[in-house]
Formats: sequence, structure tokens, C-alpha cells
Amino acid sequence: MRIFSINASRVSEIAAGELPEGLAGLQLPETGYLWISCTRAELELWQMPLQTALQALCKLQLLDLHLSDLLNTQLPSRFDFTSQYDLLVFRGLASAHAQPDAPASQPLKHLPKRGGPPILRRIDTSAVGFVVFDRVLLTVHPTEHQLRDAYAGRLLADSGSDITATATPGTPDSRSTGARGVPAHPADLMLRIVNQMVDGYLALRRSLSQQLDHWQAELLNPKTRFKNWSALLSARLSLHHLDEICEDQRAAIQDWIETLKSWPEHDELLNKHQRDLLHVRSRDVLEHIERVLHHVQRLEQNAETTVQMHFNAQSHRTNEIMRTLTVLTAIFLPLNLIAGIFGMNFEFIPLLHVSSGFWWALVAMGLTAAGLVLFFWRKRYLERSSR
Repeated sequence: MRIFSINASRVSEIAAGELPEGLAGLQLPETGYLWISCTRAELELWQMPLQTALQALCKLQLLDLHLSDLLNTQLPSRFDFTSQYDLLVFRGLASAHAQPDAPASQPLKHLPKRGGPPILRRIDTSAVGFVVFDRVLLTVHPTEHQLRDAYAGRLLADSGSDITATATPGTPDSRSTGARGVPAHPADLMLRIVNQMVDGYLALRRSLSQQLDHWQAELLNPKTRFKNWSALLSARLSLHHLDEICEDQRAAIQDWIETLKSWPEHDELLNKHQRDLLHVRSRDVLEHIERVLHHVQRLEQNAETTVQMHFNAQSHRTNEIMRTLTVLTAIFLPLNLIAGIFGMNFEFIPLLHVSSGFWWALVAMGLTAAGLVLFFWRKRYLERSSR
């Protein structure tokens, strides 16, 4: 568990073990707010001390239903609120080295061990819970959530309280100016973390496009025989699941924006500038989610269109083969007729007993074949379609 005391100019981390009475010894700063971050295992273990600390800090406790939502690893992105606090559960990309909170953790991937784009086999999601009080932000993360630690390190570095703390290289939005500085309100901090989670999906766009473009080229290449249909189906299922996740994320943020509009205008803890900033950040997060959703839907449509084009191309090639065979059959049919006539066992057949009859028959057969070829060429039955 990590606890931070945040005000307008300074961020300091409070070690839970250094508190005289454990979590019950937590106190609000004179100005600013507290950020309490824990894993689901810690929340389940420290549930009662945390409820006691929230009672002392905010004069209320979390509802039992909301506690179960925070502990549920299967919960989709959703938003709920009470008269005293707001609850947001947001599914983000899981860390590559994170350990699952429970055996029943729901993966996004459906691909088999072999086949399929590698980027799709690395996609996995985990739920992160946010509880926004007036002066306290409680976040519940999966085990070893690197995004939380990276943002906490950057927050300490930006405040000047920890010069050596820097963000982990390669984390999403590591150069975003909008994520710099010290958040002035718990809701602002929540939106910044959510925005980083969404930017993790945005970082996948190029890799996903490259992987699926490779498959599209393989499907449309007439010289290759595509056999990895099970992996392609698994990839389409993964994209469809990712589409559902983004839809849930968009619905949750839209509910949050509607609730934000209903906040009282005269609030001593939130001035007009900070309120406008929350609205702007909320719309920015929603716009990022819609970009991810649009990209995923476009990838789904491209995959379906490519499969349809593949089968249409296969059908077209089959039709070309059948047309060629039909033309060849039509050319050799009269030749077989002439050969059959001269092969009859009659004693008197014209040209049969003539020394040049064989050559006259060959000339007739050649002229017939040439005439038919010319006729079919004029009808464009012998044209080869360009690839």
C-alpha cells in the first residue's frame, strides 16, 4: 500500500508502517488531499482498518456493494456514485509482468498458443477501481501494477520532492505534457491515471495495424495458401472483445461527465478554473476512448472485408479455371467429331481412299480449331484477368 499527501506544490509519500496507529493515524493535510493506493489483496486484508481510516478522514465508509465491486476482478468498466463519493471501475491493459489477482481473472486474449498476431496474444486487461472523495482518492490496483508506480514516481519528480524518481521507460504517455504537474483535486488525479490507461490502448494501434495488414496481404496473395483460419477467428474474437471493453469504458466516462455537471457550483474545495479543467480532462479522456473504439471497429471491418475479398478472389479464380476448361472443351469437340466420322467402319467414306485425304482432314481440323479460337477471342472468353 502506498499513501501520498498532495497539495498544490508538494507531494510526499507516507509509509503506512511509520504511522503511529496504522491507517487509523492518517490525517488530512492542511491543504490538498490524500491518495491511498492499494492492491486488491491489500484491500481484502486491510478492509476494516481502511474503513475506519475513511470514517476518520471523510466521516463515512464505503458501501458493501462498492467494496465488492472493487474486489471483483471480472467487473467491466462502470461508474456509480453516492451523495458523498464517486466510484469508477476502469479496465486497462495489464502489465506484462503482473500477476493475476485471482485464478478467475478474465483475459482478453482467446488465441491458441500457436498462430495469430503476437500483439493480440499480449493483450490482457485488468480492472482498476477509483473512489473519489472530497479530499481523498482511493485507488485499487491489480498486483504489481506498473502504471501506478510509474505515475507515482513521475508525480514525486514533478513536485520536486524526489528528484531521482522518474517514470518507467516505455510506459504509455511518458512524454505527455498534460500528465505533468501536481493535480489539484482527487478527481483530476483520477482522470490523469485513466488517461494514461487509455493511452496504453492508443499505443497498440500501429502494432495491431501492422499485424493485420500482414494477414491481409497473405490472404489476398494468389500465390499463397492461407491455412491459419483458427488463429484468424481468434484474432477477430479478441478484437470484438476489445470493442466491448471500449464501449464499457465510454459509457462509464460519459456517466462520470454527467455526474460532474451536477456538482454544486459553489464549492470551497473546487474553484471555477479547476471545475473547467475537470470537464476538459474528462472530454479528453472520452475522445481518446472514442479514437481507440473507432480504430478497433475499423480493424474489425478490415478483417471481415479481407476475408470476404479472399473468398471472392478464390471464387473468381475458380470461375476463370472453369471458363478455360469450357473453351478448351468447345474447341476440341468438333475435332473429336471429325476424328469420329473418319473412324467409322464404312467402306465408302469421302477422302478415305485418297492419298491426300489425311492431310485434307488435318487442314479441316486446324481451320476449325483456329476459327473457334478466333471466335472465342473476339467474345473475350480467352482474356486473362489482370492481378
